[in-house]
Amino acid sequence: MRSVALHTTSLVVGAAVVVPIIFGILGGFKDNGQLFTNPFGLPDPWLPGNYLDALRSTAFWQQATNSVVIAVVSTALVVGVGAMAAYIFARFAFPGREFLFTLFAVGLMFPFAVAILPLFVLLRGMGLLGNPLGVILPQVAFGLPITIVILRSFFRTIPAEVEESAVLDGCGPFRFFWRILLPMARPALGTVSVLAVVGSWNNYLLPLIVFNDSRWWTLPLGVQQFQSQYSADTARILAYVTLAMLPSLVCYALAERQLIGGLTSGLGKG
Repeated sequence: MRSVALHTTSLVVGAAVVVPIIFGILGGFKDNGQLFTNPFGLPDPWLPGNYLDALRSTAFWQQATNSVVIAVVSTALVVGVGAMAAYIFARFAFPGREFLFTLFAVGLMFPFAVAILPLFVLLRGMGLLGNPLGVILPQVAFGLPITIVILRSFFRTIPAEVEESAVLDGCGPFRFFWRILLPMARPALGTVSVLAVVGSWNNYLLPLIVFNDSRWWTLPLGVQQFQSQYSADTARILAYVTLAMLPSLVCYALAERQLIGGLTSGLGKG
């Protein structure tokens, strides 16, 4: 009975996620008339014009490029800095270690929206409004807690004998971290990388307060602007939204196994 309930719940949750995505993808191949008369059926005929118009748009590719640059730089920084901090927290004993780690863990409970006003004031004082660094640096700061928690847990599962053997072979702490620990932590690194990429790609509020110039808009801002411009053309909006979310869906799909493995492999040891 419990198994049936779990499977039913999984199906309901899966349908709640998949059905809107399928509706959006198929809706982009329809016109507004088809959406009104046959919203949940297959397009008849299939009309790729909505997708082609979006792909021909210079604004779409400019926004996509901005999103890619910000996501890649943010991910590289958060994973690089987070991995080094997690290594220190996991493999070195020093006074105040657990207190400092607790401060990072508390960051998981700190909602981004609460910090938006002081963050705006801080970025304005630093002259970072209208600058990609005004989005990248806060994303790194808010991404570090989950990155450090996951990587520290994974690093602590690496047997001490591995490090002792490396030391006997003349391997110093940095070389052990770079040549041995990081390759062994690929599942966890993949997990935090996917989380950072998707989190950056879907970030709407931070670019909204930082970028006034449309040349720096990311795709979430572009979707909002496109929706306002074509509010009466639902089919075209669905096509644009589908293209905007496609990279994050592909990222999740390609890294699904590694994402789950990274979350479960190291979290059994705190």
